[in-house]
Amino acid sequence: MPHIPSRHLAEGPRVGIRHFTYEDGAEFTARARESKDLHHPWLFPPDSAQAYEAYAGRLIEDRTKAGFLVCEKDPDPAPGDGPGSSIAGFVNINNIVEGGFLSGALGYGAFAHAAGRGLMREGLDLVVRYAFGPMRLHRLEINVQPGNAASIALARSCGFHLEGFSPRMLYLDGAWRDHQRWAITAETVTSG
Repeated sequence: MPHIPSRHLAEGPRVGIRHFTYEDGAEFTARARESKDLHHPWLFPPDSAQAYEAYAGRLIEDRTKAGFLVCEKDPDPAPGDGPGSSIAGFVNINNIVEGGFLSGALGYGAFAHAAGRGLMREGLDLVVRYAFGPMRLHRLEINVQPGNAASIALARSCGFHLEGFSPRMLYLDGAWRDHQRWAITAETVTSG
């Protein structure tokens, strides 16, 4: 059987990461609708075709952003189908700054069918390594609301360190929300 190249930028044992495409809209929005209870009140991914097109467009076209889909690999694709996968979640690098700073701010979310299975941990690790490798960034930051225990646990498990607290940092769900700042640098990953 001929080798079929992967669409993934990087792969782990159970997931691969790849960039967003406009063609992912139907699956992404269906997963977002299925996951509303899991996401509320922390994040609000697009759940309609129009909202997805605008969201994906920013991630695809804006050089200060990079969006990655975390895709669960199909361990047994049908012959001739190529490597199968379904979207387990997403990790976006926003506010990418080049020059002397070489940093970005991460946002992420798991979809309900994948939550609690370790897929996002594997996916976030892949994105961090990709950001510090091919993207040549030096620092990544995650800003998370103090009550979002799952997101804090994910940041901690991937080697991010708590750096501080920012009161009323982001306007979300109708109010200015406090956030903790978690960060990691390339040296931490390469030496760890």
